[in-house]
Amino acid sequence: MSSTITYTVSGMSCGHCEKAISEELSALAGVTEVAADAQAGTVTVSSAVPLAEEQVRTAIDEAGYELVGPAV
Repeated sequence: MSSTITYTVSGMSCGHCEKAISEELSALAGVTEVAADAQAGTVTVSSAVPLAEEQVRTAIDEAGYELVGPAV
């Protein structure tokens, strides 16, 4: 069962930010696609299996940014 969730991320401001977050999230097991948007302050993660929010939070923290939570 695949899953796609968009999260709000604080601290992104440029393409470098998008790349850093995308690289960290892409390294998670099961992730099939990552689309970060610095202007909107969001990142959309598609994965083969649902990811725990804590996994996503840890990857975003590793990239130097903060996961606010699921986008509404």
